[in-house]
Amino acid sequence: MILIPAIDIRQGNSVRLKQGKIKHEIIYSNDPVDAAKIWESCGAKCIHVVDLDGAFSGEGKNKETIKQICSVVNISVHVGGGIRSLEKISEIFSLGAAKVVLGTLAVSNIKIVKESIKKYGKERIIVAVDAKDGKVAVNGWNDMTSIDAFRLADNLEEIGVQNILYTDISRDGMFYGPDYKGIKKLLKKNIKVIASGGIKTEGDVIKLKQCGVFGAVVGSALYKKNFNLRRSIEMAEM
Repeated sequence: MILIPAIDIRQGNSVRLKQGKIKHEIIYSNDPVDAAKIWESCGAKCIHVVDLDGAFSGEGKNKETIKQICSVVNISVHVGGGIRSLEKISEIFSLGAAKVVLGTLAVSNIKIVKESIKKYGKERIIVAVDAKDGKVAVNGWNDMTSIDAFRLADNLEEIGVQNILYTDISRDGMFYGPDYKGIKKLLKKNIKVIASGGIKTEGDVIKLKQCGVFGAVVGSALYKKNFNLRRSIEMAEM
């Protein structure tokens, strides 16, 4: 299993939110590029970067920061947030991203997701399934739909999606532990599952590995004294 530290960028800062809500924002650093270098120095093989301004508005506003991150680290950078057209997918790749994470697009225009897979390959496209009470949220988690998260995953599998990033929104930044029930349901499908949301301890990392997920994104726990990223990465890769 790969353990992937997250860097969420808003207004140029590295931040963490709770359940995706700006009112719960905590600014951890005004230098996301430095944060990326720190996570790399801890042994991370890849980094999950989200342009929160892009996720909320649909317009990427942290392109230069993302470009800098991609240029200073020697590991894979996965980028998401407001990427809702083939043109923007191409732009993010041009910044140096190894993989692009699509979310809202999977609901608003799944044909573009399919086209992106055809153009860039299954390995370079990750689709985020962000759910609350089993229903999919879009537009930076601001809008709830009536779409069943696991039915969406079925549709994505049918069009050739190989990597799904699954987040239980209610657990994001809350330290409740991952949604093991939902994760296990996704693992029955022929896809690689990257789990996100709720990781609190190194024990959660071990349990996720035992579940059989391909990867796990860790965010708020990175800033807790009782969570050692280097040790957690080593445990995940054992």
